[in-house]
Amino acid sequence: MDQASGLRSIVNNDSFTKKVPTIASGGSRRVPRVISVTSGKGGVGKTNTVGNLAIALNALGKRVVIVDADVGLANIDIIFNLRPKYNISHVISGERTLHEVMVKTHHGVNIIAGGSGFANLTQLTHGERLNLLTEFETLENMADIILLDTGAGISSNVLYFNAAADECIVIATREPTSITDAYALMKVMSQEYGTKYFKLLVNVVSSKQDAKNVYATLDTAIGRFLKNVVLEYLGNIPSDPKLQKAVLNRSTVMDYAPESPSSRAFEEIAKKIVDSPIRLSSDGNIKFFMKKVLDSVN
Repeated sequence: MDQASGLRSIVNNDSFTKKVPTIASGGSRRVPRVISVTSGKGGVGKTNTVGNLAIALNALGKRVVIVDADVGLANIDIIFNLRPKYNISHVISGERTLHEVMVKTHHGVNIIAGGSGFANLTQLTHGERLNLLTEFETLENMADIILLDTGAGISSNVLYFNAAADECIVIATREPTSITDAYALMKVMSQEYGTKYFKLLVNVVSSKQDAKNVYATLDTAIGRFLKNVVLEYLGNIPSDPKLQKAVLNRSTVMDYAPESPSSRAFEEIAKKIVDSPIRLSSDGNIKFFMKKVLDSVN
C-alpha cells in the first residue's frame, strides 16, 4: 500500500498510529527516556502541555523531571506557581549542583528551571561543559522520563535539544502558520540532524476530525518531500474553557479541573506514551544525551 492510500484509510479512523521502528536499550538496565516537546511556532501551548503531561505521567507511576530549555522565555515554573531561587545557569557556572537547582511540585514532579544559561551554548567553556555533563549524569537514577520543554522555531538551541532527545513530540494547532512552521521544523531536523521519527500532538481543536486533518496535511507533505521521515499521530487536546481558566490562574488544568475534557485527553496521551515502544538513542545514558547536545554546538 502506498502512502497516499494508507493516509486515506486512516484519516477517518478514531485512532491511528503508524508502525515505526523502535530502538531498545541494551540489557535490562533502567534508563530514563528523554523526550523533547517542541513546536515550529510559539503560542501553541507547548509549555502548558509539558506541565500537564508531567502530572499525568507521574500519576501513572513514572518519575518525571522537566528541564526548561526554552531559551530566553523559560516559564515552566509559572504554570506550577513556583519561584525557583536558582536555575540551570547556576549549574553551568558550577555555583550549584543540579539537585540544588531542582524544585519539586506537590505532585512529585521535579523541575529544573531555565534561564539565561542555555542562551549561549556556543560560548560555554570546557569547564562549563564538563559541569553539565557530570551533573546531568546524576539524573539517571532519579527519573524514568525527562521532558524537555524546548523553545519554538528552528533556532540552533531548539534543534540541539530536539536532535539529542530519544523522542521528539511536535505540537501544532489548526492554524495554517502553525502547520507550516511544524513542517519547517521537521524538515530542518531531518535534513540537518538526520532525525527521521516524530510524534504529533494537535492542540486546541474542536473535534477529533480536525486533529486528524492537521495530521493528514503534515503527513502528506512529509511523504512527498522528506525521505524516510515518519510522523506518528500521538493524539489531540480539545479546546476547553477550563484549560484557559487554569492558565490564567497560574495552574495546570490537571489540578484546576481534573475531570475536564482536556485533563482526560492529557491522561490518554500520557498512557499512550507509557505504553509505546521505548526508543532510546545509544545506551540511553543521560551524560551521552548532554554530550550530543554540546557536540552539536561545534
